[in-house]
Amino acid sequence: MIKKLLIANRGEIALRIHRACKEMGIQTVVVHSEADRDSMAVRLADESVCIGPAASANSYLKKSAILTAAEITGADAIHPGYGFLSENAQFADMVAAHDIIFVGPTADHIRIMGDKIAAKKAMIKVGVPVVPGSEGAVTSIAEAKKAAKLCKYPVLVKAAAGGGGRGMRVAHTEKDLEQAIKAAKQEAKAAFGDDAVYIEKYLEKPRHIEIQIMADSHGNVAHLWERDCSLQRRHQKVFEEAPSPALTQVQREEIGATVAKAVKKLGYLGAGTMEFLYEKGEFYFIEMNTRLQVEHPITEMITGIDIVRQQIRIAKGEEMSFTQEDVILVGHAIECRLNAEHPETFIPSPGMITDFHAPGGPGVRLDSAAYSGYTIPPHYDSLIGKLIVHGRNRRECVMRLRRALNEMVIGGIETTLGLHQRLVEAEDVIQGNYDIHWLERFLQNKTMQT
Repeated sequence: MIKKLLIANRGEIALRIHRACKEMGIQTVVVHSEADRDSMAVRLADESVCIGPAASANSYLKKSAILTAAEITGADAIHPGYGFLSENAQFADMVAAHDIIFVGPTADHIRIMGDKIAAKKAMIKVGVPVVPGSEGAVTSIAEAKKAAKLCKYPVLVKAAAGGGGRGMRVAHTEKDLEQAIKAAKQEAKAAFGDDAVYIEKYLEKPRHIEIQIMADSHGNVAHLWERDCSLQRRHQKVFEEAPSPALTQVQREEIGATVAKAVKKLGYLGAGTMEFLYEKGEFYFIEMNTRLQVEHPITEMITGIDIVRQQIRIAKGEEMSFTQEDVILVGHAIECRLNAEHPETFIPSPGMITDFHAPGGPGVRLDSAAYSGYTIPPHYDSLIGKLIVHGRNRRECVMRLRRALNEMVIGGIETTLGLHQRLVEAEDVIQGNYDIHWLERFLQNKTMQT
């Protein structure tokens, strides 16, 4: 039984979790830094606890402070959201050691999937297709050259730990490889404290396709179809849609079934996402995220399933409230990530929001904790919110998104709203004809034109 849940996060995701809890009759505790005293999640929560100064290392990443907050408020469970400690196996272990429910998978699964090399080996065992490359971390230039020769250039040098596109470099020839390894190792060491890297085949024009799954402790597993997250800048997702315009129904059913079968073999528990590169009809596993995804709302829109609510049910030891047969794909959904950044230079733009108007109408949802008079702090991710729209088909969805973006008002700071307004006018986006490199080319062409 969960009577009181502590939300170990901030911004729109903290508010999203709070809303799910209130609909389930669960009391909420929101922890916050000194910089987030005036956040909407803090205002709406039943209780709030300040856990430290603005710096994440001294607040949202401080495990002892979060656990102390849970103890003093009598919280039965902790939901980590995404980012921060959501994929920290040590934190999951510590939560369990304090007899508090961790809303997420087991620490063992977080640990395995947090190491890309171990995750790749695990996927091979359960029959999931992977990107060709080295069997594990390369320990010498000679070993790296051998692996690169086998999978053929160009290749990707990739950090074994972490994510978010850091610790990754492309080598187009053997001459490039040594420098790519050196640069990837330095970045990985600085970002993750681990400089292990491995080699993968670099796909020229793939799409980024991910499969949302859920599994409970009663042996029930289901996939919730796919999301297409190919519009990316520097490996960061910008615009996501579900289902993918690149897949046929047969293809999505086949990859969904493959992933669900693999998840059952792994004995996984909770929500998770398997990410693939897709090119020329083939899927290649790249990583598994053992947490709630930023883009989960588009899956909720096409399935009608509240993923956060299901996470909490599973954590309580209950069965999911649906089976695979109940997961019916209805219509199309798109999400735009709205950031406090200049729409062309992407320089962060923290500061006070002077005007704020959310679009409305049928099929429009805005997941945001922003409001007029709220100050975007400079200490964290620049995400202001996510505009999500749903339509009966992709064309209706794109037209609805165009209308909603034009209704949206965020004044006082620079935002990426203008970028999304340009994207929905681009013919390739309208037709769904893009890959993971398309947005970089689009932005480069825009710069050259100006």
